Amino acid sequence: MPALQEPLKKVLGPATAKVMAEHLGLHTVGDLLHHYPRRYEERGQLTHLADLPMDEHVTVVAQVADARLHTFASSKAPRGKGQRLEVTITDGSGRLQLVFFGNGVHKPHKELLPGTRAMFAGKVSVFNRRLQLAHPAYELLRGGDDEGEAAESVESWAGALIPLYPATAKLESWKLAKAIQTVLPSAQEAVDPLPGSLREGRGLVSLPEALLKIHRPHTKADIEDARARLKWDEAFVLQVALARRRHAESQLPAVPRKPGADGLLTAFDDRLPFTLTDGQRKVSREIFDDLATDHPMHRLLQGEVGSGKTLVALRAMLAVVDSGGQAVMLAPTEVLAQQHHRSVVEMMGELAEGGMLGGAEHATKVVLLTGSMGAAARRHALLDLATGEAGIVIGTHALIEDKVQFHDLGLVVVDEQHRFGVEQRDALRGKGKQPPHLLVMTATPIPRTVAMTVFGDLETSVLDQLPAGRSPIASHVVPAADKPHFLARAWERVREEVSNGHQAYVVCPRIGDEDDDPGKGAKQSKQPPEGDADKRPPLAVLDVAEQLARGPLQGLGVEVLHGRMQPDDKDAVMRRFAAGETDVLVATTVIEVGVNVPNATAMVIMDADRFGVSQLHQLRGRVGRGSAPGLCLLVSEMPEASAARQRLNAVASTRDGFELSRIDLEQRREGDVLGQAQSGARTSLRVLAVIEDEEIIAEARQEAAAVVAADPELTGLPGLRTALEALLDEEREQYLEKG
Repeated sequence: MPALQEPLKKVLGPATAKVMAEHLGLHTVGDLLHHYPRRYEERGQLTHLADLPMDEHVTVVAQVADARLHTFASSKAPRGKGQRLEVTITDGSGRLQLVFFGNGVHKPHKELLPGTRAMFAGKVSVFNRRLQLAHPAYELLRGGDDEGEAAESVESWAGALIPLYPATAKLESWKLAKAIQTVLPSAQEAVDPLPGSLREGRGLVSLPEALLKIHRPHTKADIEDARARLKWDEAFVLQVALARRRHAESQLPAVPRKPGADGLLTAFDDRLPFTLTDGQRKVSREIFDDLATDHPMHRLLQGEVGSGKTLVALRAMLAVVDSGGQAVMLAPTEVLAQQHHRSVVEMMGELAEGGMLGGAEHATKVVLLTGSMGAAARRHALLDLATGEAGIVIGTHALIEDKVQFHDLGLVVVDEQHRFGVEQRDALRGKGKQPPHLLVMTATPIPRTVAMTVFGDLETSVLDQLPAGRSPIASHVVPAADKPHFLARAWERVREEVSNGHQAYVVCPRIGDEDDDPGKGAKQSKQPPEGDADKRPPLAVLDVAEQLARGPLQGLGVEVLHGRMQPDDKDAVMRRFAAGETDVLVATTVIEVGVNVPNATAMVIMDADRFGVSQLHQLRGRVGRGSAPGLCLLVSEMPEASAARQRLNAVASTRDGFELSRIDLEQRREGDVLGQAQSGARTSLRVLAVIEDEEIIAEARQEAAAVVAADPELTGLPGLRTALEALLDEEREQYLEKG
């Protein structure tokens, strides 16, 4: 019986093992045993052919209804010898056409007779408006002359349920099933990662039993038992990894940072023209408590768009400067870094003029550092950092370069964490004499379970209360194809806002300066699967701005902003817009986060179906930031029944970012969310569903914390250590190491 670490090439042969490694990431017997079926077919029932997804590799179980051989002339067979076999299969819910050509027709012509049942696998395409599989692979299930062979093939599919595996064109589901049958006896060797008390307390089956039941179930109850057990494995092992990470962090030394009684923070609070919301006070208390301890803070601050996260972060930075340290804020783009610098200097007033005439008594210096600064300004900024003259530094990843030295780095604030590489955070952290405190901010609301799974090594604070004076935003979908007059009305609404003294944004998915290929931008943008709107490239900033200035918005001040402009030009455009000199800003998503122009009240998002739900919510948060109500119009040419339009309707119907992030997650594959967060590593979650299994994840977190507190090295749990090593392959280990 091969051990679970045994390479597949020894067990299955080099050719099969190569396909499994390259296409499915499976290398060992253990990997293959953990490649679970996606779903199961029951022999007595037939699959729903009516629900087949386009362009996906599928496996279906169905019956041959009809088979016809056509002979035709072609360039390769001029004398009418070309052959095409068309087989129609049915499952009661719908019909599907199979097509075989050339030399490939002989075997299926003999075997696929009406009444024959088989499994078919191939890529779903459309021909003459009908779904079809071209040259599918197939496996007969019953019938034919050789009853013995048919019975054996049925027998090899374990009882009454046929497991269908995530497969590839090179390796069909049933070939995977046969390979798994070969290694299934090795499941007896699987070492159980769950502590016995936990397993018994929750009535879970053993790991070998779970593996057997998931691959060879006899009843639906077998599948349920197996999935319940394997979900716990995934949740628990991941939470133990995160709990060990938190434990290790709590052992690191850090300098406690407590604000002075009458220092910079007090002076700042005294000059605020408004009172903090209860949410801001509560979150600030959590942060100040962390900063006062002698191990590094690791906190995630999530806040609804416009909930005042920057203010909370700035107060934390001032507390650190009060205690003699320096604080740095990292932004993902230069536009955002410049925006933060402007708003921080504005909020602090003379408190930001340290070392200057007219600076207040407790003042410090607020320095901006970006990659595009001139050499002299950069030298000056670097000197201020090294001497400690600058208490607060705001910049892009240019802050991470080797040349940048801090006098005493006490706090790192990372804005929009999901755009920042783990390596970058790690490099910045290494610039403190001792590990600095870390505050990660995101305006993308993260469902609680994702926060526990992806950011499980960070404590979480949530700001869900909007400051007083924020205005409501009305959102509407504009169906441009069905009702073109709605789009004309949208531009009238923009003119009305401008005539009332306000400003507007128009957002497009693409820049439009791609030199040679008009469709280039379309590839980068998320192409919608339905309708005709994906026949053309996504709308572009440069084209739309020109059309608006010549057409519906003629006479208004229209400017463009996008990521490929020179940094100084971008800054100049933003300054003019912020000063009210420009009426309409036509931009890409560079305005998505952090841009704050309270006088901008309207936003029109072109080709809105090309953006994700969370992204639309972010963009919408740029309006309604002042006392006048905001308006967001989502323009789309998608048909009403399409999934894309349903997504837009969801965005228009709620302002609750957490609700939208849930919808977003349900519509995307969860693995993408975790995969991205885990530095591109293959997601470790196979049966655990982050949204549905919230209870399991929360309970696993508690159990994991207790296990790690009692035995941080897991000396008494060898099975758990083995499972951790498998989860934390080198790439993930580094990811967690760098936090």
